[in-house]
Amino acid sequence: MVKFTFTKDKLSSRLHVSFTLSDTESHYRYNFNSYYNFLAFVFAVEEINNSSKLLPNITLGYHLYDSYNNQLTQLRAAMNIFSQMDVPNINYNCKPSGTLAAIIEGLPFEGSSQILNLISTYHYPQISYASQNPFNRYIVKFPYLYQTVPNILQIIAGIMKLLKHFNWTWVGIIIYEDDNSLQFVHLLKERIKQNGACIEFIEILKKWVDRRISKMRKTIHKSSTKVIISYFEIQLSWPFINWINILEIPGKVCIIITDFDFTTSHQLKSNFQNNTLLFTGMKKNIPSFLKFVQEVNPILFPKSSDVNAWWNGLCQDFCAKNIRKSCKYTKNHSYYSHCTNSHFGSSYTIYNAVYALAHALEDMLFSGSGNTTMWNGDRQRLSDYLPWKLHRYLRNVHFKNVMGEEIFFDDNGDFPMDYTIIKLIFLPKKKVKYKIVGSYKPSAPLGEDFTINEKEIGWEAAFTQSPPQSRCNPSCSPGYRKLPREGKPVCCYDCTPCTGREISNQTDMDDCIRCPEDQWPNEKRDACVPKPISFLSHEETLGIILTLISIFFFFITAVILGIFIYYQATPIVKSNNKNLSYILLVSLMLCFLCSLIFIGHPDKVTCVLRQAAFGITFSISLSSVLAKTITVVMAFHSTKPGSKLRKWMGSRVSYSIVLSCSLLQVFLCLIWLVAAPPFPHLNMEGEDGTIQIECNEGSAIAFYCVLGYLGFLAGISFIVAFLARNLPGSFNEAKHITFSMLVFCSVWVSFIPTYLSTRGKYMVAVEIFAILASGFGILGCIFIPKCYIILLRPERNNRKYIKKK
Repeated sequence: MVKFTFTKDKLSSRLHVSFTLSDTESHYRYNFNSYYNFLAFVFAVEEINNSSKLLPNITLGYHLYDSYNNQLTQLRAAMNIFSQMDVPNINYNCKPSGTLAAIIEGLPFEGSSQILNLISTYHYPQISYASQNPFNRYIVKFPYLYQTVPNILQIIAGIMKLLKHFNWTWVGIIIYEDDNSLQFVHLLKERIKQNGACIEFIEILKKWVDRRISKMRKTIHKSSTKVIISYFEIQLSWPFINWINILEIPGKVCIIITDFDFTTSHQLKSNFQNNTLLFTGMKKNIPSFLKFVQEVNPILFPKSSDVNAWWNGLCQDFCAKNIRKSCKYTKNHSYYSHCTNSHFGSSYTIYNAVYALAHALEDMLFSGSGNTTMWNGDRQRLSDYLPWKLHRYLRNVHFKNVMGEEIFFDDNGDFPMDYTIIKLIFLPKKKVKYKIVGSYKPSAPLGEDFTINEKEIGWEAAFTQSPPQSRCNPSCSPGYRKLPREGKPVCCYDCTPCTGREISNQTDMDDCIRCPEDQWPNEKRDACVPKPISFLSHEETLGIILTLISIFFFFITAVILGIFIYYQATPIVKSNNKNLSYILLVSLMLCFLCSLIFIGHPDKVTCVLRQAAFGITFSISLSSVLAKTITVVMAFHSTKPGSKLRKWMGSRVSYSIVLSCSLLQVFLCLIWLVAAPPFPHLNMEGEDGTIQIECNEGSAIAFYCVLGYLGFLAGISFIVAFLARNLPGSFNEAKHITFSMLVFCSVWVSFIPTYLSTRGKYMVAVEIFAILASGFGILGCIFIPKCYIILLRPERNNRKYIKKK
C-alpha cells in the first residue's frame, strides 16, 4: 500500500494513499512487469514531491503490498490498510501518523471486486489500473471506483466495428471461466446478435484439464469460422494461448483482447502464424520514467535474488538504449528479458492514476484558501476532508499530463481512452514485433472513430481471399435474397432469386424490394429499369400487316364500287337497288379505314374517335344490309295481284331504314361520348415488363350497348334474309345476305371472349381483326358473286336470267 504524506514543513502531517501491487503470473512466479509498476508508482510520487507547482509544501508517502496473486492475501492487505497493523484489526488504527486517502490497485476482476466491497463501506476512493471491469460501473451502487484502463464495453463496440468493417459475420469465442469473462461473453453475444452476425462456438475452459484442452483444439481446428475472439485477464493470457495453440492454426484470424505483452514471453514458437490482432487500450511510454529507471540507483530499493536479476537484465546488450543501464556486471540473464517490453508494464496508467489523485488532493486542500496554513498541525481538520470529500474533486479532476494529454474521469469513473489494433508479427529466434494497423476512438465523430489500414496487416497466404472472409455461407449477390435454413443460426441461409417485380440491389438482402409501377427488374434483377411503352405501332410487324390489310380491303371495296358504277345500267346492279349497294360499299370502305385509327400511339382524339367511328360506320353497313333484305322481300310480295306492298316500293323506304337505324347508333355514341368518353390510360399491370398505353372505354356498358345494337341489326338482317332465301329469282340476294350475316355474327360472337382475355396491343389487334373480318365477310358474301357474273359471266347478266327460277 502507499502512504502519501503532506505538511507545510514536509515533516508533520501525513496523507496516506494505498497502492496494491498484484502478481500477474500463475504459480507465484516472479513477475517482472510488477516491478515496472512499482517503479512507476515510486517515480510518480517522487516527481510530485519534488515539484513546487503541484501540492507545494506537502510530501506524499506510500506503502506497497504484494498480493502474490492470492485472494486471501489481497483481502488481508486491504484490511491492513485500515488498521495500519500487520495483524489486521478493522476500525482500529494504532498508528497516529498519516491519513488514508485512497487505494490504487492492480488486481484482476475478482480481487478488485473483493476490495471494492470492503472499502466502499468506508467511502475510500479505489483507483484500478488493471481490472477491465465494466459490470460494476453503476455510479449509484459503486460510486467510489475509478479505472484508468480500457473499458470492456467500449472495447466490445470497437470489436463490432472491426467485424463490420471486414464483414465478418461468423465467429468463434474462447475464454477462461471467470465472472468477468462470462459477463463479457454475454454482452458480446448480444452485440453480435444485434449486428446480424452469429457465433459458431463458445469454448469456456474451466480447468487446465488435458481432455478439455484437446476438445477445444479439435473444435477450433474443425470450425468453419475464420475469426476467433479470445478474452483473458493478463495473468491467464499466455498459458491459455500457449496451451490451446490458438496462434499455431493457419487460416484463422485471432482477435485477442488482453494487455499481455508478447514481447516479454520466452515461450514463442517458430510455427506461430502471423494472423493475430491485439485489441487494447493505447499505451504510451513516459520518457522521464524510462530515464528514471535507467539512471536510478538500485541500492535504494528492496533486494532479493529476483530483484537483482531484474536490474541485471537491464544491462543486456539487446535492451533498447532508452532503458539500458550501464553496469559493471553484465552476466547474461536471458530469462529476464523484460527490457524488451514494449510498454513496461502498466507504468503509463499508474503514472496517470497517481497524478490524478494528486491533482484531486490539491483541488480539495487548496480550494477556497490558496494556502496550506489551515492544516498546519491540525490533523483533525484534515481528517474532516478525507476520504468522502475527496470524491467530488477526484470525479471532477481535469489536467494535462507531462505528455500534454487531457486526463479526467468520465461520468462512469473511467479514463476516456482510445484503443489500438495491433498486428503481431512473429520473427525468428523467438522474437515478436508489434505493428499498429488501426485504432478506435469512441469520442471521435461518427465515421472518424474507427480506422484500419488493411495494407499494413499483410494477410497470410493461407487465406484464399484478401481480406479473409468469415461467413457461414457465401454472400447472396444482388438479385437474390436470403432464405433462412430451418434450425440454423440466422447467418446460415440459402440464396433464392427474386421473383415477379422484385429486385435486390445489395449483397445479403433479407427481402427483395418491389419496383415502382412504372419500372421493371432488369435481367440480373439487381436494378429497376423503366418499363418500355407498349402500343400497336405502325412500325412493328403486326401493325404493318394490319395496316396493309386495311388498305388492301379498302382498295378492293373501292374497285368493286367502281365496277358497280361502271356497270350500273346492267340488270344485276339494278335488280338489287344500286343506291343501297353504293351506300353499303362506301360504308364498308369507311369501316376498313376506321380500323387504321386503332393503330398508333393512343391519344385523347383517337380514343374518342375509334369506337364511335367503328360503331357508326358499321351501323350504316348493317342498316344498308337490312334495307336490301327488306327490299328483296317487298319486291317479291309486291308482284302478287292485289298486294298492298306495291305502294311502299321505292327508294324512300330503303333510305328511311338506313337513316333511322344509323341515327339511333349515332344517338347512342353521343350519349357515350358525353357521359363517359374513352380516354388514354397507362396500364402498368396488364403485361409483365411493359407499360401499355391503351384507350380506356370510359363506360363498358356503353361499349357493349354499341356492340349489342350492331348485333341486333345483324340478327334482324340474318333472320329476314334466312326466311327469304328460297324466294325465286337467280339474283335473289337473300342467300348471300344470310351468309354474310352468319359470318358477321360468328366473328363478333368469338370476338367478345377473345377481347376480354387479351391485354394491350393484342386486344386492339383482336378488335381490328374483327372489324376487317366482319367487313370483308359482308363484302365477299354479297358483292364478290355479283362481280364474278359481271366480269366473268356477262351472259348471265340479263333480264331473262333474272326472271329464271
